[in-house]
Amino acid sequence: MKENLINSHHLELPEIIQGGMGVAVSNWSLARTVSQCGELGVVSGTALDSVLVRRLQDGDLSGEVRRALAAFPDQEMVAPIVEKWFIEGGKAKDQPYRLKPMPTVKMRREEEVLTMVANFVEVSLAKEGHSGVVGINLLEKIQLPTLPSLYGAMLAGVDAVLMGGGIPLAIPAVLDALSKSAPVELKVNMVSTVTDQTHLLQFDPSVYPSLCAEALKRPQFIAVISSDILAKTLVKKASGSVDGFVVEHYDAGGHNAPPRREGAYGPRDTCNLEKLIPLGKPFWLAGGCASPQRFREAKALGARGIQVGTAFACSDESGALPEIKRDVIERHRNGTLEVITDFKASPTGYPFKRLVPTDRSVSEPCRVCDLGYLRHVYEKVDGSIAYRCPAGPRERYLASGGTEAEAEGKHCLCNGLMATIGLGQIRDGQAIPPLITFGENLSFLDSLLQPFETSYTAEQLIAHLRSEVEVEQLML
Repeated sequence: MKENLINSHHLELPEIIQGGMGVAVSNWSLARTVSQCGELGVVSGTALDSVLVRRLQDGDLSGEVRRALAAFPDQEMVAPIVEKWFIEGGKAKDQPYRLKPMPTVKMRREEEVLTMVANFVEVSLAKEGHSGVVGINLLEKIQLPTLPSLYGAMLAGVDAVLMGGGIPLAIPAVLDALSKSAPVELKVNMVSTVTDQTHLLQFDPSVYPSLCAEALKRPQFIAVISSDILAKTLVKKASGSVDGFVVEHYDAGGHNAPPRREGAYGPRDTCNLEKLIPLGKPFWLAGGCASPQRFREAKALGARGIQVGTAFACSDESGALPEIKRDVIERHRNGTLEVITDFKASPTGYPFKRLVPTDRSVSEPCRVCDLGYLRHVYEKVDGSIAYRCPAGPRERYLASGGTEAEAEGKHCLCNGLMATIGLGQIRDGQAIPPLITFGENLSFLDSLLQPFETSYTAEQLIAHLRSEVEVEQLML
């Protein structure tokens, strides 16, 4: 662990960042390949505890998950996980996955350990066999698992933490403290309260003395933003060092920042880069940047480089099901691909890019809540903490104080995104359909692929993105 004693602030991160997408679309395999190519490979940190237990229930046929589990510093913490969740040869295809408990403010030790271990597994597999840099992407809106997730990733030597979906002012100080295995806390984001008490998420690494014998590397913190105002706020008010920014345009897939004018994006929703440059932090442009031309333009505008998501999501190494990737490429070519910004779908309240299915019969929202990552936290009349999800059963949501307007049009993102990577649940004998998110701009496919080609690797994509930049550098 000697390399973990090195502070990461001196690192100059690569020019291309692979976006941290979905639930394990940006999986360890994709991140490892990107890192091996000299860029910043990023794993998605969303719902990794559920991803781990489902991979184990599927039998971990490649053995890679168990190999990573065997590298965790305390095998006494790992053994109960394998014993509880691993199924030799995998569960029957028509049988549902067993569920882990949903995230809560006061996390039980067993769930805390599972979250740490799951993040360690994903990052350690991404870092395996090369000396490149690896990041993890977390969402401010998925707050409850954040602290043990970060610690697990840091145990695996993660080089960068990327976070958007809110204003992550407290995270830099959390990273500072976790690098010293000091206790940390975050104020819980409540949607409603009846008292003036402050509810905290707390995590103390000293509870696990076998894990905190040495200092850990403090990863760089890269905030995902959409405006120069937010960048200034983070530089001035964040609890510690913000090491850079990903500046995301509303063309990007997944969640987008809400527009200033309700229901529509416009010029005021783009970041003023001239105001960003004086902050002295490196930044990467994101959203519709997957072309050599956009890469060159980004650098000309003062950016360190670009973050690319959708183009990597379509690559061979991403966790999205192969049939989904083939369908996206085919539909783009025949002009039937339809990506919309859905202002109602996400329980977070943020706009969400989603692919409209060709079969409109599966566009009806899935209304369950058995994973719970996007549940809202609120206080009951007696001041105790409770949870509700606007994408869950409507009657239950309304009975807990939610409104019809909040529940309208919501989709269960947790289950839908799990299905996108082949880990979808079986309910009442039927598989929950995938919920697919991509960016609006897939024009990169036109120049990347020959007409007879239907797939490409992450390495091919990187070479394509770098083609004009490298020619330009040679000319200089």
